[in-house]
Amino acid sequence: MFATQNPALPAATRREVLSPSDVRALAPDLVAGGLDVWVYRYTHVETGWRLSVATLAAPGSGRLSLGGFRIAPESRTSQPGFDSDREAVGLAVGMEEKVYWSRVLRVGGPLVRRNLDRIVGGKCVLHPTPGSRVGEPGDVALLDFAVACLRDCDATGGILVTTGQDLGHGTLSDGATSSLAYMHARFAGSMLADTSKPTGEGNFHLLRGMLDAAGVPLARARVALVGAGNIGRHLLGRILPLGAQVRALELVPEVRERLAAHDVEAWPVERKEEFLALPFDAVVVNASGGSLDPASVAVLAANPHVRVVCGSENLAMPDQSGERTLLAAGKVYAHPELGGMMGYLTAAEESLARREGTPFDVGTLLVAAERLYAVGREATARVIAGGYRETFQEAARNL
Repeated sequence: MFATQNPALPAATRREVLSPSDVRALAPDLVAGGLDVWVYRYTHVETGWRLSVATLAAPGSGRLSLGGFRIAPESRTSQPGFDSDREAVGLAVGMEEKVYWSRVLRVGGPLVRRNLDRIVGGKCVLHPTPGSRVGEPGDVALLDFAVACLRDCDATGGILVTTGQDLGHGTLSDGATSSLAYMHARFAGSMLADTSKPTGEGNFHLLRGMLDAAGVPLARARVALVGAGNIGRHLLGRILPLGAQVRALELVPEVRERLAAHDVEAWPVERKEEFLALPFDAVVVNASGGSLDPASVAVLAANPHVRVVCGSENLAMPDQSGERTLLAAGKVYAHPELGGMMGYLTAAEESLARREGTPFDVGTLLVAAERLYAVGREATARVIAGGYRETFQEAARNL
């Protein structure tokens, strides 16, 4: 690790670069399979703000480092031991898995398909201090700090950081400007496209394909939706008209109320294990992380009705041995990184269009998402036919 003070950065900002060996020492449980991850850590020494940019783009490579810009919510930063470096590393590795699956399955818009070899996974995690979150008085100063750091990362790292929507964004304290629009106007790599719709569309096609292979058409499927934010709402809009029976597990009371108003039974997260024991054919995870913890996996494995588990949640399964637990119980589990690839692909397509000066059409991503139906159906059918000895991911690679 080395630290420098770049004259182009604000005087109170300190930059440290963690090499792959530093990252492996920091997060040996998150970096596996020989992946090389770099972290550019920026700290505002007066306010305590920290921006961690984790990337698989080697310095000087000129590669596009794709991953959302996350302003870590208080629900994460208040957890004991929270560390923005580790958070960014884990999310960057998950993003690289999404990139990997888009390469293997050749999924993406026209520009991405021509540039897949230039794209790698990355993630930006900003840890604010009280009073500087979006909507609070210090929010503009916080974003100015982040913009300066991201510009520095591009310039000194020799890479192209490209960010899409993620957690923590909203309307700034001026009551009018969105945080994403503010950054988009000041940093070339900040994308504005709504990634939730293509991600939800990918969720829909993957789920439908997996259920069809399991002999449960959506018209009579019982679906558990874990997390009913933007992605979950899009998914609901696709599956409810087809006749699926949906129950949701949701943290936010106001969201639960909206779901109930549309005749969707919504449960609080405090009753999660009881919820997951209900008779569901499919469980779709789209919450903010950790939904498939060991206790939840044990409940799902014991649930005789569950056939498939999928979604697009980042860092959904803290203990990866849970995948084999589900498989041994006769459940087909598609990594959420595979199901969530359409969000990263949306930001990538918009970024490439912006750099090439060509129009960006989000509709190309909705069309591209249709490919996940065949992937879900064929890989699930192969897992079932093979007696659940092969994981969904192994089956998808071997198709």
